[in-house]
Amino acid sequence: MLFVCSMNSVRSPIAAALARQSFPGRIIARSVGVNGGKADQFVHEVMEEIGIDMSVHTPHILDELVANRFDLVITLSDDALDAVSRKGLEAGVIESWQVPDPSLVEGNRELVLGAYRDLRDSLRKRVRDRLEPLVSRTLPAKVDTSFMVRNGDQQ
Repeated sequence: MLFVCSMNSVRSPIAAALARQSFPGRIIARSVGVNGGKADQFVHEVMEEIGIDMSVHTPHILDELVANRFDLVITLSDDALDAVSRKGLEAGVIESWQVPDPSLVEGNRELVLGAYRDLRDSLRKRVRDRLEPLVSRTLPAKVDTSFMVRNGDQQ
């Protein structure tokens, strides 16, 4: 799956990291931006609060994508939906989520951190609610019967 926002600094990397944390080993979640951005220190801080290390995140842009096919693409900014359409990605489903950009909030440090936490918490719920039905549709693992012994075969 792919999350896309304006600069891959705040919204899409948070969403992708939350998806990976919520469904470890069960999904592949990537994030990109329409334009290039810089790593955001507030993102690092609020994600670290919930045990996610964002220090390795480097913003990437849509034009850098090698993969062109995704089961689900979720855009998180107005410009992302148009950019995804222009890029011609093949997607099973494309959804547009309207979410605020906390980097636009002005005020003291606590007010800004509060906006980032609000985004994180609302995305956490929305990502879980959206992906749980998809992840739970996976088929049960095949049972290995090679070790089973039929009556009378025991030695």
